[in-house]
Amino acid sequence: MLKIILAILAIWLLIQLIVLGYFGIWGPFKFIHTNRLSKIPGNAKEYHLENIETLADSPLKGKHLLFLGSSVTYGSASMGVSMCDYLNVLDGCETTKEAVSGTTLTDNSSSSYLSRLKTVDTSLKFDAVIVQLSTNDASKKLPLGEISTSTNLEDFDTSTIIGSMEAIICYCYDTWNCPVIFYTGTKYDSPEYQLMVDSLLKLQQKWELGVINLWNDAEMNAISKEDYDFYMNDPIHPTQAGYLLWWVPKFETYLYEFLK
Repeated sequence: MLKIILAILAIWLLIQLIVLGYFGIWGPFKFIHTNRLSKIPGNAKEYHLENIETLADSPLKGKHLLFLGSSVTYGSASMGVSMCDYLNVLDGCETTKEAVSGTTLTDNSSSSYLSRLKTVDTSLKFDAVIVQLSTNDASKKLPLGEISTSTNLEDFDTSTIIGSMEAIICYCYDTWNCPVIFYTGTKYDSPEYQLMVDSLLKLQQKWELGVINLWNDAEMNAISKEDYDFYMNDPIHPTQAGYLLWWVPKFETYLYEFLK
């Protein structure tokens, strides 16, 4: 009987490891996820970093950008490559990527945006901090909160989305005294994320933020279904082609002007 139980447990554990590997979460079978992603047309070799040429004269050359986010900033559907990496190669800027998939703006764990931001070396010099407006807060239906009348770090309610956003902004200003830029995802079916975008635009007025607003970008929203399916692995996560050909030009256009 004991041998049967142990055999069942071993099979169950193997299945769990395979499932974790398939979704690229963890374990010895993570290569399954990588292999699956590599076969997506939008992740073809022509879009790999080693095949990208650096621009001869980019306004971002030599700048140091800190990217803070989750799976979209990491590049979870594009084999760990995102706009952060393309800007590094294309524009000759230094990029620090602080990205962990599945994490939230809301400061509810040690892996939240704010918690991880506080582990970044404060002696580093950044020309800008670029923050992903996380879709995870929307999908988990975390409390939105309200915009504070304060600009003091200790006054923000970081158990809410807006409170955590304000804390992140304030911490960046106090620590690195550099511009803070939030970027949104492209439009998908999420009333919760729409409210987050609306709140971000109100915060922009209070804090003089930069906002790369892909959500409300008419050109981005007018894309054909064929191109959308090529650029996006799912409604949230771009492929390498999606970053390089669709998202990065918008980032470059905005950053060239905002950081000049």
